[in-house]
Amino acid sequence: MSHSIDVDIQWALDDIADANEQPITDQLILQTVEQVLTSHNDGQGELTVRFVDTEESQSLNLAYRAKDKPTNVLSFPSELPDFIESPLLGDLVICHAVVCQEASAQNKAIHAHYQHLIVHGVLHLLGFDHIEEQDANVMEAHEIALLDKLGIDDPYQVD
Repeated sequence: MSHSIDVDIQWALDDIADANEQPITDQLILQTVEQVLTSHNDGQGELTVRFVDTEESQSLNLAYRAKDKPTNVLSFPSELPDFIESPLLGDLVICHAVVCQEASAQNKAIHAHYQHLIVHGVLHLLGFDHIEEQDANVMEAHEIALLDKLGIDDPYQVD
């Protein structure tokens, strides 16, 4: 079976003008998305990963979740009707400043925290959720297993 994964990576940040300034490489972003989709979606899917500032994150979080603060990652699953076959999974919006602050506070490598949030967000696009404790446990187990395959320690492990 052929894999068909298409990721549109957007850096919507004034202070990150070119690839040399990105805290995570496009290659690592693609590798992370591919790990999730290969494990959970037969290696298929199209999505956008957009890196934004706190203002855009806060605006989207307020509009869609009624929370007036920036957040690390927002997932916007595709809302196409079931009868339309499409590989489009949706969009992830990741707030660079929040991710940097969290990585620093949690003493994690920035790329590892980014990869965790990408895994988390893509799982949301695939229908996973963590509202109920049982669902959260399932989602976390998938995250831990996927991150392990990427060489990243369990992000939920407290030292």
